[in-house]
Amino acid sequence: MLDAIIIVLQVFLAAIGVYQFVFSLFGMYKKKKKQQFAPSKSFAVLVAAHNEEQVVGALMENLKLLNYPKDLYDVFVICDNCTDGTASIVKSHGWNACERTNPTLRGKGYAIEWMLKELWKLPRQYDAVVMFDADNLAHPDFLNEMNNDLCTGARVIQGYIDTKNPEDSWVTAAYGVSYWYVNRLWQLPRHNLGMANFLGGTGMCFETELLKEIGWGATSLVEDLEFTMRCASQNIYPKFNYDAKVFDEKPLTFKASARQRLRWMQGHFTVARRYFLPMLWKSIKERSIAKLDLALYAVNVYIVLITFLLTAFIWVDQSLFNGPHFTTMYSYLPFWVSVVAIVMNVFIFVMAMALEKITYKKVYLYLVLFPIYLISWWPITFYAFFTQNNKQWSHTEHTRVVRLEEVQSKQG
Repeated sequence: MLDAIIIVLQVFLAAIGVYQFVFSLFGMYKKKKKQQFAPSKSFAVLVAAHNEEQVVGALMENLKLLNYPKDLYDVFVICDNCTDGTASIVKSHGWNACERTNPTLRGKGYAIEWMLKELWKLPRQYDAVVMFDADNLAHPDFLNEMNNDLCTGARVIQGYIDTKNPEDSWVTAAYGVSYWYVNRLWQLPRHNLGMANFLGGTGMCFETELLKEIGWGATSLVEDLEFTMRCASQNIYPKFNYDAKVFDEKPLTFKASARQRLRWMQGHFTVARRYFLPMLWKSIKERSIAKLDLALYAVNVYIVLITFLLTAFIWVDQSLFNGPHFTTMYSYLPFWVSVVAIVMNVFIFVMAMALEKITYKKVYLYLVLFPIYLISWWPITFYAFFTQNNKQWSHTEHTRVVRLEEVQSKQG
């Protein structure tokens, strides 16, 4: 019985791995340049901020330099429970500082929900809402790209989330590698195949009518994933815009990274419990590969947990009890198959970097530590499983002031 359980689990995990690898092959190419439209859509640019006086000024300057008619967008910074000078800095740049104080309903999701209600009360109504984080920098053509997609009928759009500080430490380099992989070999393949993409928390654009129609309602620790599932449940599939880049600051230390990723995994468990089975049932009922793909993404946190538990069980048996005392799937396969599987798990990230033409020299040197970052997801997810009911928002402190010119010059 034990042999059967282990083999079934390994076959399941291998099938998921092959499934994702096959999908990644569709990210090897980029579609031809899409149709360009004259600027016509108006945008309310929302920036979620909690005690971000160190970095918000750079973003305020950056948003003034967007290549888009200034009368077609306004910036609203949600100063959520701030106790520093965030609001004053925003006002000094001539943008709108919207101060919110609510010690009970804390977190980005609640802040966005409050801001949208305030937005609907204004005399001016915008065609779309764009969301950034306070530590971000937007590519000058970001709004132009959103305008193009809105003009072709897109209702929810995710931009390309890049890293503005990948060379600061081995941790930021690991984040950078992960995001290049996600953009090129996860998001782009689904875009190329006309499937649903998932939202990434920043660099997002929403049609105003859609937000008014279904409301925000995403207040978990991973509001982006939650809203993705809410949209897909109503047959509204988020689109990916490869050319709309937003640069995000990543945590410098492993401790800060672990705390951030723990919050992500805690929230992911919540979304998995709420949406996996309904999405899976809809995918079967409607014979929808797009919904099946989203269901698998929702349950991915459990896949990571099972991988960790199975690996730990096998390792403990072999190391402490002179195992193996059971048969595994790889017992029936040549040794080289397991070697290739392990190598490919790392190589696919390097392949993404090559496709994205990454030139950061330090990042390539830091690749020797990248497996540590990958493996660290296992204990983080394990701990998140037992603390998933913790709904307390943990703020990631941002102190690295980088401007767009510096990022672009380093990218070559």
